[in-house]
Amino acid sequence: MGPEFHLEMIAHRTAELREEADKYRRAREAEEDRKAHSSEKRRGSLFSKIIPA
Repeated sequence: MGPEFHLEMIAHRTAELREEADKYRRAREAEEDRKAHSSEKRRGSLFSKIIPA
């Protein structure tokens, strides 16, 4: 295998891995954001029951 072909394969695989990592990061951030917002809703409803407006 020629060195140029080998470097091209490495660059291609690196790009694939970075794309996969970006997808995983975005999915993880979305899940964290969803969890954060759902707990805020629960806190808000708890306070509205304790302290009526």
